[in-house]
Amino acid sequence: MIRLLWAASTVIRDFMRRYMPSNVLLDAIRTRRGLKWGVPAMLLAIPYLIVANLSAQAAADGAPGWLHLVVLVCIWSALKMIWIGPVSVFLLVRARLHESASTRRSQASHQEEPVLTGSR
Repeated sequence: MIRLLWAASTVIRDFMRRYMPSNVLLDAIRTRRGLKWGVPAMLLAIPYLIVANLSAQAAADGAPGWLHLVVLVCIWSALKMIWIGPVSVFLLVRARLHESASTRRSQASHQEEPVLTGSR
């Protein structure tokens, strides 16, 4: 039974990871080129929260109960969008520090190399 639950959760996780818009966006933001879009992506939490609020109100007014699942998914996606802002800033600072250290090391090694002059 536990093995069946484990397999089902793995399949659901893989599906959500590949095809849900928030996960696809987060994967794109976590690349080096996408880190600059982390803070603006935080604004996407607003539509997720609006959809969650509308779904919760509809469910409370007698709409189908599966809308509670929509509320849960929208709130979770909003939290992910809010979280990616500070994380992307941290990752961007770390990447820039790493790049500048690499550039300094490269320039230092070029300056230390002896210049070969003369004929063969």
